[in-house]
Amino acid sequence: MVRPDYRGPGAALRPGRTLGTVTSTAPRPFPVGPLLLSTFLPTLLFSIGEGAIIPLLPAAAGDLGATLALAGLVAGMIMIGELAGDIPSGWIVSRIGERGAMLGASAASILGLVVCLLSTSWVGLTIGVFVIGLATAVFALARHAFMTSFVPITHRARALSALAGAFRAGWLIGPFLAAGVVHVTGSVESVFWVHIVCCVAAVVVLLLVPDPATVLRRAQAAADRAAPDDVVAVQASATVPESPQSLLGTLREHRGVLARMGSGAALIGALRASRTLILPLWAVSIGLAETDTAIIIGIAGALDFALFYAGGQLMDRFGRGATAIPSMIGLGLGHLALAASLSAADPVPWFVAVACVLAAANGIGSGILMTIGADLAPPADPAPFLGAFRFTGDAGNAAAPIVVSALTALVSLPFAAVVMGVLGLGGAGALARWIPRYLPRAAPRD
Repeated sequence: MVRPDYRGPGAALRPGRTLGTVTSTAPRPFPVGPLLLSTFLPTLLFSIGEGAIIPLLPAAAGDLGATLALAGLVAGMIMIGELAGDIPSGWIVSRIGERGAMLGASAASILGLVVCLLSTSWVGLTIGVFVIGLATAVFALARHAFMTSFVPITHRARALSALAGAFRAGWLIGPFLAAGVVHVTGSVESVFWVHIVCCVAAVVVLLLVPDPATVLRRAQAAADRAAPDDVVAVQASATVPESPQSLLGTLREHRGVLARMGSGAALIGALRASRTLILPLWAVSIGLAETDTAIIIGIAGALDFALFYAGGQLMDRFGRGATAIPSMIGLGLGHLALAASLSAADPVPWFVAVACVLAAANGIGSGILMTIGADLAPPADPAPFLGAFRFTGDAGNAAAPIVVSALTALVSLPFAAVVMGVLGLGGAGALARWIPRYLPRAAPRD
C-alpha cells in the first residue's frame, strides 16, 4: 500500500522537508531572462530538424520500397532509438555535463542523418533513423536534467512546459520547412539536410553562448560565499551528488514508483508516439500528397504549441492530474474518431479535424512527463533517475510503432487506431489512480 503523502525518491531533500535533523533552504530564484537564449534555443533548433523529418519518414521509406506496415516501422525507429538511448543517457549527462552531452548528441544525430541520405534501401534508412533516436534521447535528457536541478518547484511545471513548448515549436516549424524544401527540390530525402543544418546550428549556439548550468553554479557559489556558514552547510548536504548510478541500478532502487507511475508514463508515451505515426500513415492511406500532409500536421502543431504554457499553469495551480488525465482522454477519443472516419465520403476534412483534436489533447499535457519525473527525482543528482523515468515513457514510445505496424499488417490501420484509443482511455484511469498517491495536488507557493 502506498502512503497518500508519498512524494517520490527525492522528497526528503525538497525545500521545506527534513533530512535527519536538518531542514533545507528555500530554492534560489531562476533568472529566466538572461539565460533564455542559451537554455531554449539549442532545443528549438534541434527539434525543428526533428519536426522536419518525422512527418515524411513513411514517404521516404515508401520511396525505398517499404510497404505501408514497414514504413510505419521505419518511422517508429526514432522512438525505439530513444528508448535505447535512455540506457546510457543518465550516466552520460552525469559524467560529461549537460552541454557536453548535447554536443555529442548533435554530432551523433548528424551521423544518423548521413546514413539516411546514403541509404539505397529501407533497411539502411531504418539504421539511420535509429541512430537519430539514440541522439535525441541524450539531447532531451540533458536539458531536462538542467531544468530539474535549477528551477524552483513553485515554477517547475511552467518551466518544463516551456521546455516542452520549445520542442513543440520545433515540431511546428519543421513540417512547414519540410514542405517548402520538398516543393523546391522535388525530393523527400532533402528533409534530412534540414535536420543536418539544424544540428550544426545547435552546435554553434552551444559553443558560442554561455553554458547556463555553469553560469548558475557560479552564481550559486557566489551566493554561498555571502551566506552564513550554517546555511552553506545545509545547501551542501542537499546538493552534493553521489557517483552516477547506472540505469539498471536506478530501476532496481526505485522499482515501486517506476512500476506504478512508469506504467502511466508508458501509456502517455505510447499515445503520443501513436499520434505522430498514425497521422502520416493515415495520410498515405487516403492518398494525400506529401506537401499537404506536412502542412496539415504543421497546422495541428500550431494548436499543440499554443497550449503548452496553459498546461504548465494548470499543473502548478491545480496539480499534475489537472492536465495529464484530460490529455489522455482526448488522445484516446481522437484515435477512436480517426477510426470512425473510415466510412466518410470525404476523409480529408475528418483527417484535419482529428489532427487538431489530437494536437489540442497533446498540447494541454505539454511537459507532464518531464514535470512528474522532476517531482520524483532526487534533487542532488537527478539525471540517473530521470533517465530511468524517461525509459518507462520511451518504452511506450517504442512499443506504439511496433503495435501500430503489426496491427496494420495483420488487420488494418483503423483497427490499430481503435486499439490505441482504448489504451488511451485506460491510461487516463491509471493516472487518475496513481497521481494523487505520489504527487502533490499543487506545487507549494512562495
